[in-house]
Amino acid sequence: MGIDALSPKMLRALPAMQSLTIEEIATLAQVSRSTVSRVLNNHPNVRAAVRERVMQVIQEHNYAPRAAARSLASNRTHSIGVLVPSMMSEAVFHDPYLSVAMHGMITAASRRGYFVMISMLTVDMQQGFYARVLRGRPFDGLIMIGNQIDEPMLPSLLRDQIPLVLCERHPYLRNLSWVDIQNQECAYIAVRHLLSLGHRRVATITGPLYTASGCDRRDGYKQALLEQAIPIDPDLIVAGDYAQDKAAAAMQLLLALPQPPTAVFAANDMMALGAIRAIRAAGLRVPEDIAIVGFDDISAPVIADIGLTTIRQPVSEVGMAAANLLIDQLESQEISPAYRYLPTELVIRESCGAHLHGAGKEKGVLQGAL
Repeated sequence: MGIDALSPKMLRALPAMQSLTIEEIATLAQVSRSTVSRVLNNHPNVRAAVRERVMQVIQEHNYAPRAAARSLASNRTHSIGVLVPSMMSEAVFHDPYLSVAMHGMITAASRRGYFVMISMLTVDMQQGFYARVLRGRPFDGLIMIGNQIDEPMLPSLLRDQIPLVLCERHPYLRNLSWVDIQNQECAYIAVRHLLSLGHRRVATITGPLYTASGCDRRDGYKQALLEQAIPIDPDLIVAGDYAQDKAAAAMQLLLALPQPPTAVFAANDMMALGAIRAIRAAGLRVPEDIAIVGFDDISAPVIADIGLTTIRQPVSEVGMAAANLLIDQLESQEISPAYRYLPTELVIRESCGAHLHGAGKEKGVLQGAL
């Protein structure tokens, strides 16, 4: 039944929508129209008592500003974009890190009255995406997750001064804001833990080395070995690109070595799962034959029969911090870059074999500077 078919009595029973104008709210709250506008846009230059009075009128009359009108009035969309570059777009559907991080972004943005638009690029889309979409600025600012060091869109984003926050530090561009963890230190702690259990032939399955996190975690592995005067063996460094299947194949290469490793540091949990799968397929045991340490503490529950020793990072909080940092910059019009490290923790479970060495209660904590 269309609205034209409703009786006058039924129409009167419908809830009032947009019953007040901004001018009427201003009159009822005894403030100016511009003050109401500042309250609606969460402007900081409004006294607390005045803001409370305006909000009381708004709540009493169930006022909800139309998004389009709000955007026209402020020249803002009150939306932020989340861009997943081509190298990570397929991983969105099977890597829990991305989904948890994006959930954190959406949660933080929603709490502050912002919409989130997610774009997942494929290789064939990437060339024209900037000109067709990003340059049109359908958002106020942008978060990039899983970016590579030489991400081809970064120069254009910087040139056009699009507000941008990365979910991973950039090793060269100092004028970009980012949220991250101390990846090299985390990897160092993970490998040092394996060394403390007596392992000397420790391998690593790396993330993509065209990302800062991939390089940093590999470098932390090297740092831990060199500090113990253990030579770096290139055969023990294999690429897994943060993917479970690639890590399983990499683990098969390690097992085929004349001297296979007795321990493996996988640069994320998905790769740790792939490594465990390959080890078991070869008839070996974790941790009795090969110890495993992962990174993230997201995928550990996937293995029901063994607890995964791993670096726990606050993935949801990384997403929330990135969204809040971007919105803070948008609302304060602050253009200076900001950097935030979040805290992490080494969580020791069965897969490293610490319990076999009487070290089951050990736990390492790495605190990052907020």
